[in-house]
Amino acid sequence: MLTTPAPVVFLLDVDNTLLDNDRFAADLTARLDQDVGPMERERYWSIYNKLRGTLGYADYLGTLQQFRVDHEYQQGLLSLSTFLLEYPFNMRLFSGVLETLEHLATLGTTVILSDGDIVFQPRKIQRAGLWQAVEGRVLVYVHKERMTEAIQREYPAAHYVMVDDKPQLLAAMKRIFGSRITTVFVRQGHYALEADSLVIDPAPDRTIEHIADLRGWTAADLPVATGVSEAATPE
Repeated sequence: MLTTPAPVVFLLDVDNTLLDNDRFAADLTARLDQDVGPMERERYWSIYNKLRGTLGYADYLGTLQQFRVDHEYQQGLLSLSTFLLEYPFNMRLFSGVLETLEHLATLGTTVILSDGDIVFQPRKIQRAGLWQAVEGRVLVYVHKERMTEAIQREYPAAHYVMVDDKPQLLAAMKRIFGSRITTVFVRQGHYALEADSLVIDPAPDRTIEHIADLRGWTAADLPVATGVSEAATPE
């Protein structure tokens, strides 16, 4: 939490922005096949999709809890639990992520802004080494776009730079913050590919192909802050 407004705060998504969550999902699918078989793997992902539709975020542990109901005889359940809790997310960081975070810290304050559940997502961030990389400046919400006032209370800034792989979310944040946010769309992961067929309004301010592209940014790439008092409330 910042006690005084910063000139620039970088709000950085996690899944498919800083780390390859699609690869994690593929590894989980392979592990389900190994531990419980293809039919039960399909049941797991069916529960997962229903929960995501209900909750609004990915809940891998909650899915496993429901998957367990009436199927406690499954010997693979305990190994699946261990797989999820001990997964080496540090091995799934995109190339140059830690160096990119270090570079951005020379331009402003870096903050992880992620969506997800309150147990698995923070653990993922910790095991990936991202928590330490941003010195504990981590926010995890169900819906980021509904928490803009909380974001500004925790990390007030004259200007925000939001980096995310979901262009529709970036558009929603742009409508709320207006000129006080620069939206950066990272074309990584399945959401980025799906965006090719969508009309995004407003369009992202910047589009990059890889998160490491931000290592080339300098102060000249950032808007000139016009006054920290503007950061008090969304437009």
